[in-house]
Amino acid sequence: MASREQKKQMVMDIGERLNRAQSVVFVDYCGLNVGKVTELRAKLRESGAEMKVFKNTLGKRAVTEFGIVELEQYLEGPTAGIFSIEDPVSGPKILKEFARKNKQLIIKGGSLEKKVLDAEGVKALADLPSREVLLTQVVVGMQGPLSGMLNVLQGPQRKFVYALEALKREKEQA
Repeated sequence: MASREQKKQMVMDIGERLNRAQSVVFVDYCGLNVGKVTELRAKLRESGAEMKVFKNTLGKRAVTEFGIVELEQYLEGPTAGIFSIEDPVSGPKILKEFARKNKQLIIKGGSLEKKVLDAEGVKALADLPSREVLLTQVVVGMQGPLSGMLNVLQGPQRKFVYALEALKREKEQA
């Protein structure tokens, strides 16, 4: 049995993870064997997310102390928290794929930047492209107007060069 100080430290640890994470997902992992849980943890770690199993009472205390009381509803039964630190989409994406292959894993709900999501919201979050893909799309979207503007700005210079070229040919013919 953990001492009161150890429990306080665990609550602080969960709370710090809640504060650091861009997204949090709570899952019911009951029915997964040790090999499957280890496989899931490895996949999450590769993507910059981490899985933490904790007692629901400590999790409830942490979400209350850190101001996300609405998450308490997902802290019933066997619960693990998946905290996506680097990319808010990475953890939910892996969980959705893993849950599709392993029916024992059930996504309960979670949060995205302190806004509560139900299970369907987490699955919708998983369908979003990763941060890198979104940044690439933004850059490509900005590239078109910028190249068009460059052509417009080069237009007068080009016309001036064409006029000089025409004048040169005219002088040569005369």
